[in-house]
Amino acid sequence: MQNRSHLSVLIHEQAKKYGNKPALTFRSFGSLKWKTVSWNQFSLRVRQVSNAMLNLGIKPQENIAVFSQNCIQYLYTDFGAYGIRACTVPFYATSSEQQIQYMVNDAQIRFIFVGEQEQYDKAHRISPLCPTLERVIIFDDSVRVSSHDPNALYFEDFLKLGEDLPRQTELERRWKEANNDDLCNILYTSGTSGESKGVMLNYGQYSAAFVANDECVPVGEKDRVICFLPFTHIFERAWAILCLSEGAQLIINTYPNEIQNSMRETNPTCMSSVPRFWEKVYQAVNENIDKSSAIQQKIFRHALAVGRKYNIEYVSRCKRPPLSLALEYKMLNSTVFKLVRKELGLLHPHIFPTAGAYVSPEVEEFIHAIGINMVVGYGLTESLATVSCDHVGERFSIGSAGRPISGIEIKIGENNEILLKGPTITKGYYKRDQLNAQAFDKDGFFHTGDAGYLENGELFLKERIKDLFKTSNGKYIAPQMIESLLLVDKYVDQVAIVADQHKFVSALIVPEFRLLEEWARDNNISFTSREELCENPKVLAMMTDRVNMLLQGLTHYEKVKRFTLLPHHFTMESGELTNTLKMRRPVIYKNYKDVIDKMYED
Repeated sequence: MQNRSHLSVLIHEQAKKYGNKPALTFRSFGSLKWKTVSWNQFSLRVRQVSNAMLNLGIKPQENIAVFSQNCIQYLYTDFGAYGIRACTVPFYATSSEQQIQYMVNDAQIRFIFVGEQEQYDKAHRISPLCPTLERVIIFDDSVRVSSHDPNALYFEDFLKLGEDLPRQTELERRWKEANNDDLCNILYTSGTSGESKGVMLNYGQYSAAFVANDECVPVGEKDRVICFLPFTHIFERAWAILCLSEGAQLIINTYPNEIQNSMRETNPTCMSSVPRFWEKVYQAVNENIDKSSAIQQKIFRHALAVGRKYNIEYVSRCKRPPLSLALEYKMLNSTVFKLVRKELGLLHPHIFPTAGAYVSPEVEEFIHAIGINMVVGYGLTESLATVSCDHVGERFSIGSAGRPISGIEIKIGENNEILLKGPTITKGYYKRDQLNAQAFDKDGFFHTGDAGYLENGELFLKERIKDLFKTSNGKYIAPQMIESLLLVDKYVDQVAIVADQHKFVSALIVPEFRLLEEWARDNNISFTSREELCENPKVLAMMTDRVNMLLQGLTHYEKVKRFTLLPHHFTMESGELTNTLKMRRPVIYKNYKDVIDKMYED
């Protein structure tokens, strides 16, 4: 049963219900040992944080920054701030000094909470350039503080300001004053095409989102939910709080590259993720199958066909499967698919919301076929995550972004743009009046910048409108769709489609070098560097065959005519990726202009 208390008191109300039941599972910075915190302990720590913040003089609706990886202190800080009616402003742990300087000054931050050494060093270096910044509070007690920094404070010392709850009376008064119109968060967008904007999210939006999502995504108190995406990301943030409101246990994964080991060690039942995670799962499983014996391959391929038929042809359409199919699937699900899921750490999988990019139908079918309930959805920071999603127990279509959640109005505008209105939609961007005037139409609908259409009550996405390319022949190209088709290939790690104002589609492809190098050795291809490997004619011929096969279902003008294999990855450091690992296309096209020009030479 969902607890619909205001976020200022949610944890304390849940503690009254669940007491010593585990609430959070986590690892301390640098530790390999998993620890558990009860709801009572969670509540006490949040009260201490609220009291400490009051002792620092933090005012109602003051902005507080959190610049950290996922960790237990992050949750304490967030909920402690909500308790005193403050507004938290999360920064990605990978944010640059330039980015955090801009956000600290824009939001007039006095107090910034940081995770590890890298975040502390950046905050310390930008502090002279941020007139409002008074204190840096450090989560990781192994961080080395500069001898020239009198304003740094370790989190443990910060907590001592709230020991024995010295400001509890004032805190309880703030709880009573808390309301849905208060700002809860300012989330700065990752900025794929320009300067970052602060999206304002109030407590009322969260409240409406939790009610709506509770109706279609039945996470519950028996679930163990691992947090993979950063808490800075609205998808993970909203999902994590929704799970806490349902009484579920959160498992906090601090470092994204450890997620697969964390899953095997903790056996979660639920997880929110992006399509790229499941693309990697799809590739890894198929790679293992390709290496198995002929008999094992035959068994798995048959099992996969049965799984597809059962879950896609019947379950997804809310149709009862024939008894023979149901019995065969039950047997295969408890043997073949169980082994696959066990390897992933999913002994008792329940719900796996997935959003953030286009989901390849091939991958979506595969994940459902092996018995994992992928709930595909669509949303953005401005909508407080969910706009639409597959509703558990209702009919859904492979390739759709699900059905709108309750309270959301969707209107399809010019250029098939998706327009939104409802209680979960932001009131606007922080201190950006001119932009706000452009973001909403005369009827109050928010411009998403995404193209799509509605069919039989489901939302289908087409492309970011600004990302649509127009070739010199006048044909419109949707790059993300083509990229998603290529990314399912085990030899493709990153890809950027090129087409705008060019006579045909081309691509910049970063191979999965481990597998490509393995293939080269198996085929007696010698190389001394990745550059040499990427230019080898036999490698290029193999990749050409795979690209052509993957894109065979597209129209002739959508197919990739030429591509270049790049010996290096797109990176955040180069400015080619955002903090959420989305491509900054203008930067990529600028950095690789010579390479691109060469592909269009006659």
